[in-house]
Amino acid sequence: MLEHFVALVLDAARASARRPLVVAIDGRSSSGKTTLAARLQEAVDGATTVHTDDIAWWHSRFDWTGLLAEGVLRPLRERNSVRFRPPAWDERGRAGAIEVSANAGLVIVEGVGAGRRETAHLMDGIVWVQADVNVIGRRNAARVAAGEAERDGVAKWMAEEFPFVADQRPWERAFSIVAGTSDLRHDPANEVVLGHPPRAL
Repeated sequence: MLEHFVALVLDAARASARRPLVVAIDGRSSSGKTTLAARLQEAVDGATTVHTDDIAWWHSRFDWTGLLAEGVLRPLRERNSVRFRPPAWDERGRAGAIEVSANAGLVIVEGVGAGRRETAHLMDGIVWVQADVNVIGRRNAARVAAGEAERDGVAKWMAEEFPFVADQRPWERAFSIVAGTSDLRHDPANEVVLGHPPRAL
């Protein structure tokens, strides 16, 4: 059940009550990370989500470690609220900011590379969403067909993503593996399928 997964996340994070819990949800493109993050955010009072795509916007697909660490994670660990505008936002006139309250009950950092080794020490826990590569390919193709992404852009992204993920191996740092695709009969709205029993951090 989703509520059991929520309890698992909150228990595994075990952060100081004086600052927000920070949990990364990592996985390959189109694996189900964003959906899982949204369900977790909805289930936890005061939760908010930071998308690495917003950190990376017009900056770099994966070379954004410093922006995430200095703009979001370190301030939260120092119990400061965040209002962060990555440099590219100013350069390209993007409105708004990445905002996180120091009183947030849970901060979910979602995206490919969210559980990367360079910032793992600033996270309270990491979840890896595992999905079959063939299913990911079909989902990406559907996004292209729907006009949500360009074929060339997806191809260039995947050409960088595969070696990046292979080098990072974030599942080895995860306290839980969630099945982004599963043949098991379950209710996706209320249940989460774990890929293997969670291990202690």
